[in-house]
Amino acid sequence: MNAPLAPLYPAHLATLRTRADQALALGGFDHLLVAASMPLGKFLDDQDYPFVANPHFKHWLPLTDAPGSWLAYTPGGKPKLVFVQPHDYWHVVPGAPHGYWVEHFDIVTVRSAAEAVAQLPQGRSAVLGPACPAIDGVTANNPQAVLDYLHWHRSYKTPYELALMREASRIGARAHRAAEASFRAGRSEFGIHLTYLAAARQTDAELPYASIVGLNEHGAVLHYTAFDRAPPRESRSFLIDAGASCAGYASDITRTYAADGHGEFQALIASMDAAQQGFVSKVRAGQSYPELHVHAHHVVAGVLREHGFIRMSAESAVESGVTSAFFPHGLGHPIGLQVHDVAGFQQDEHGGSIPRPAGHPYLRMTRVLEPGMVVTIEPGLYFIDMLLAGLHDKPVAADIDWARVDAFRRYGGIRIEDDVVCTDGAPENLTRDAFAQPH
Repeated sequence: MNAPLAPLYPAHLATLRTRADQALALGGFDHLLVAASMPLGKFLDDQDYPFVANPHFKHWLPLTDAPGSWLAYTPGGKPKLVFVQPHDYWHVVPGAPHGYWVEHFDIVTVRSAAEAVAQLPQGRSAVLGPACPAIDGVTANNPQAVLDYLHWHRSYKTPYELALMREASRIGARAHRAAEASFRAGRSEFGIHLTYLAAARQTDAELPYASIVGLNEHGAVLHYTAFDRAPPRESRSFLIDAGASCAGYASDITRTYAADGHGEFQALIASMDAAQQGFVSKVRAGQSYPELHVHAHHVVAGVLREHGFIRMSAESAVESGVTSAFFPHGLGHPIGLQVHDVAGFQQDEHGGSIPRPAGHPYLRMTRVLEPGMVVTIEPGLYFIDMLLAGLHDKPVAADIDWARVDAFRRYGGIRIEDDVVCTDGAPENLTRDAFAQPH
């Protein structure tokens, strides 16, 4: 970590306590109980899936591997951590809590999840946790009024949270550099993925999401995770969408590369990169995110026209749905404790939902940007056989240069993604800043 967390954490905790006070008052509750969660067991097996901590738990303290533990908070009191440290010789037992944050909690260590529940306060409680697997001895009610309030305000990151997200970006950028070098060395998708993990120093389960590592045509599969074990005869292009974690916070980074000798595809990447940086510059307070998404479609239409794929105007390309065949997903999403963070559609702190613009069913955020929000900006341009086939039967097909489209199918597609902070002024690009730092 470049930035010390100890000076930032008390203000972060104070913010969470204030938010919890308000949320509990709205719901008429006396206590906030947050389950770290338990591992989900595999069907007909004695093994568990990798443990994933409840994001509400990680919001309060940087414990990502504390199954069975609880956070208990009563307004006016010091938050309490009930930490499960089992007697267990089958698995690694979580170490005792330590670090910059422990002085701010009353910590009770117990040996089982059942003992942990016995330490929780009695009374009317808002219990935040998963319904499955069941939490023995207490029922998670996840009251909507409490969740709506906490999710809405979770959109506004504290300086402490931003410090952790900067570190997640630094880890991700380091691993992305290694992955690019592995691609240029001619390795397979699986080999590139292993290089990424080694450089990030994180396991698959520790990453915030399953990495997308696609060579050539595989870049046209938006969530490609197959990992061919053998390298292709010719590596022409490489799309990698992979992030990293820091104390439960995510980075989400995508880059696309052309192999040497594929200048036309490199030129298309350069145009998309310039477009993406233009969208990043508009991450400012008061900017409607769906309007920015629609603007991105018009700019991508211009890129398609500039590179000879279409002959129609940008307006016609957007209105006719042509751009949606080349750019079928949303411009981005909120990011933080979850890679697709909460409240992207929420109307206000009391709930509600803001609909997506017509014709854009996969957009993941419809709110107006405000200071403290962190969003991804990830435009794409792909050559997806199924979607392009749908254009053949439309009148607009006459304004598409199919021979040029066919020549680019072998590259799959392009996506470029940065994590961007909306501030009171110019946006902070966590991703570009991380790549700009010394190796």
